Amino acid sequence: MSETRFPFPEVLKNLPLPIIGAPLFIISTPALVIAQCKAGVVGAMPALNARPASQLDDWLAEINETLAVHNAANPLQPAAPFAINQIVHKSNDRLEHDMALCVKHRVPIVITSLGARTEINDAAHSYGGVVLHDVINNGFARKAIDKGADVLIAVAAGAGGHAGVKSPFALIEEIREWFDGPLALGGAIATGGAVLAAQAMGADFAYIGSAFIATDEARACDAYKQMIVDSASDDIVYSNLFTGVHGNYLKGSIRNAGLDPDALPTSDASAMNFGGESMKVWKDIWGSGQGIGAVRQVVPARVFIARLMAEYEQSLIRLTGR
Repeated sequence: MSETRFPFPEVLKNLPLPIIGAPLFIISTPALVIAQCKAGVVGAMPALNARPASQLDDWLAEINETLAVHNAANPLQPAAPFAINQIVHKSNDRLEHDMALCVKHRVPIVITSLGARTEINDAAHSYGGVVLHDVINNGFARKAIDKGADVLIAVAAGAGGHAGVKSPFALIEEIREWFDGPLALGGAIATGGAVLAAQAMGADFAYIGSAFIATDEARACDAYKQMIVDSASDDIVYSNLFTGVHGNYLKGSIRNAGLDPDALPTSDASAMNFGGESMKVWKDIWGSGQGIGAVRQVVPARVFIARLMAEYEQSLIRLTGR
């Protein structure tokens, strides 16, 4: 372990549950973010979900204002902070525009993906914001910290969207060899017991995304939500065909698009694009992680989070005997 100490950001202390909601492309909007935060979970959404780009300004104002009203009415149980996800890739021609709005609205947490840039981290730090960076291997983790990220998100095998292939045991162990700062773990986490397991492995937070698709507030069509409920890990396929980056998707949605999920061709990184074409792809090809076997019905986000809380406490009692 490195002797360098990485401070734990104040904004992430004292959360009712050690959970960060993963930003869901197309699906996360202020409705879901606000519901997550009010229930004690860090709510997150991609900046790119706001279309046109000018809508992001209104959305950030809405989130800040709504949570401020909630906190004033509930001083003993304030909302958790929220996060905005930035895709740090050359195909994202909105990055500077969207980051400027994060600075304007003093977004408390910025989650960066698919690239680490010092100037993006500096922009968040300029007003006291905290940067979380998601990584799929130890090499990317080191680069993220070198470029100024504050928190690492280890995206392990089984995660929804652009997931890695590393076992969470291996990935956490390798990162903890040198990094003693705040660390989140993502990958097939959909129960309170899995949240506790992530902590037992060395993570500080669980990073949960796919299970939130099956909530009332998620901007997903009813068929998508029902497919999440009806599916399990065997119904997930890992492919780079759709965005140029490997990710996990629901086989049913691939079949519905007229493709054979068991015989997909491959693509390459040059196909990666996070503009309008990417929105069209994700509208029909539905991302999901392997943990959805634990999702059995569509419920309000607060109900799902309450279930996670109860399961977390039950698991803790079972392990400690008290």
